[in-house]
Amino acid sequence: MNNEQRTRCRSSQADWCGGRELGRAIQSLAFFVLFYLYLWLYVDLRLIYYSAGMITEFPVFFRGWEFFRGFTLYPGGPGEYLAAFLAQFFYYPWSAALVATLQAWLICLCTGYFLRAVNASSLHLLRFVVPILLLVICSQYTYHFAATTTISAALLFLCLYIRLTPGHKPAVTQEQDGGGNPVGRSLYAIALFLALSAILYYIAGGAYPLFAGLCAGRELLARPTTGGLAGRRRLAGLYLLSAAAIPYIEGVLIFGVSINKAFTESLPSSWKIDLFKTGRTPATTTYALYVIVCVGVFALGLWRLFRGRARPRTNLLAYSGGKAGRLGSPPAPIGTLSAGLLPTKPGSSRQWPIGAGRHPHRAPADWCGGAFKRLVESLIMFGIAGAAAFFSNNSERRTMLEIHYYTCRRMWPQVLQAAGHRSTGYFAINAVNRALYHTGRLGSEMFAYPQHPDALLLTGEDRVLVYWQKFDTQLDLGLINMAQKNFAECMEVYGEHPLILKRLALINMVKGNIGAAKIYLGALGKTLFDADWARDYLARLQSDPNLSTDKDIQQLRCVSLKKDHPTVFLANENMFLTLLSENSKNRMAFEYLMSWYLLTKQLDKLVGNIGRLKELGYSQIPRHYEEGLLIYAYGKNEAVFLHGYDAGPEARRQIEGFSTIFNSYGGNKQAAIHKLAEDYGGSYFFYHLYGFSGVKK
Repeated sequence: MNNEQRTRCRSSQADWCGGRELGRAIQSLAFFVLFYLYLWLYVDLRLIYYSAGMITEFPVFFRGWEFFRGFTLYPGGPGEYLAAFLAQFFYYPWSAALVATLQAWLICLCTGYFLRAVNASSLHLLRFVVPILLLVICSQYTYHFAATTTISAALLFLCLYIRLTPGHKPAVTQEQDGGGNPVGRSLYAIALFLALSAILYYIAGGAYPLFAGLCAGRELLARPTTGGLAGRRRLAGLYLLSAAAIPYIEGVLIFGVSINKAFTESLPSSWKIDLFKTGRTPATTTYALYVIVCVGVFALGLWRLFRGRARPRTNLLAYSGGKAGRLGSPPAPIGTLSAGLLPTKPGSSRQWPIGAGRHPHRAPADWCGGAFKRLVESLIMFGIAGAAAFFSNNSERRTMLEIHYYTCRRMWPQVLQAAGHRSTGYFAINAVNRALYHTGRLGSEMFAYPQHPDALLLTGEDRVLVYWQKFDTQLDLGLINMAQKNFAECMEVYGEHPLILKRLALINMVKGNIGAAKIYLGALGKTLFDADWARDYLARLQSDPNLSTDKDIQQLRCVSLKKDHPTVFLANENMFLTLLSENSKNRMAFEYLMSWYLLTKQLDKLVGNIGRLKELGYSQIPRHYEEGLLIYAYGKNEAVFLHGYDAGPEARRQIEGFSTIFNSYGGNKQAAIHKLAEDYGGSYFFYHLYGFSGVKK
């Protein structure tokens, strides 16, 4: 064991005995426990898995050699494969939080190891900077897991390089280069660096320059051996040159990839992300991971420089641990001076620095002061992390993701709770109306929520392919071919995501295309969490190709159009009428038709279709239909034939009360709006007068 290693060993033991390292370990444990609980219980990262096209770069993953082989053909592929595998665990909230927490913890450990290697342990709180940025990324519900995974790989290789090339490793040979640095050490360090570089670039792609830059920083910042500063500078320069040379040689010349891919693969600026402009998610925070590391190393160098200049000369009076001239011992004059100044340990002729023999438990005041300092540091760090999480939380994006998640799982009460009464986006309105239908409340409560005619049925003709659940509405209605077209286009853009594969498999089973259905089910069988569903349907198709006992399949077959009607897709009304002409029992098509008439204020057509209520088994007229009928009857001043139904007295009281308030303001719409919104904001009366809804206070 050389002189520096003995010094580090004694220092490490003292740190643990004194509680410094133990305190830092407790600090890290508390931070990452809270980190995990926040991601699990509040952020709920499974929403990213069900992002429905809002996040274009979320990867797919399939078991098997063929899928893996595709990632072995270019630099950065293995890292992307690992990231794709880990991303599938976003399927569950607890496992998603665990994967993100472990990655942040790994980066924290590697950062702390680097700080110790460059003698900057006093800046140990910097190891939490990147985890806090990861917390911001998660709070914004963005996905850059491939980039952060390759960053983790680069930091792991950095730690491996530091571990295998100690800063003061004795020379392998006594031959010196021009700068006084042992040639053997330099050759060993260069050979190790190049070997690690070749491996890391293949694994992590564009994250390799981070590794090269940090290795260069380590060589410049680590305390040099006697006369070795010039040699370290040359090593650092070589490493910085390799940041450009390795990607070009290995990426462009060996693997034959483009310059762009060679330098950006697995980064937030990757061509794969830039390809999809419509659903790009913010990458600013992920770029900050790289910028902060680079700026941090530069700032660390300045800190070391100024601290070194400010340090008093007496700090050089340290125990040499050996005879003069040995590596790490002070120059002769200082060694002689220190021998006279340093006290002698009782019973020994060896000289020891003042305080070197003290055990920390003998200084309770120092220990308590250190504990208080760590407590203050922890409170500051937790405060910064909490503020970052609070101010970066994207509640609007969370709401949209929650709506989509619950809609995909057909959890209708949760859809309504997530949307609330203030979600005005077309996607949210579409999901709310679908949830209201499936809970039997569309005809009686739809105007308690914001409404717009264009949001009732989203056909995909606008070429906006995000929010895949809107195409499930087409499935429920029976517009099978339209849904198939839209889901096929989604798969072309976003890849073979299990949510898309399941719907395409279901559509082909409904249409009786068993061969095509088996292809999609076979692909699902290679996923991690939908394989059981796929195998179950494959087994059922084997025994009953018609799936005659599957209620969901038979229901969709019952309501679906039996042949294409190209002209019906020009207007919503034509679609609903065509569906009803194919199957007059299609209750969803009827309710959407009546909702369309209400939204577009075509009350004469609403009155003309009241007779369908009997055929569909309604026991009474839904509330909003009654309100529309009364507006029509009062406006036309004529009776309406109700086909055996009675208009409820409550609806009559509502329209009379509405008219009384309106007339009390002299028929002034703007003057009466607040009072009418307070009492009738969830009624069709209010929507018919003002053209918007969902304002009941």
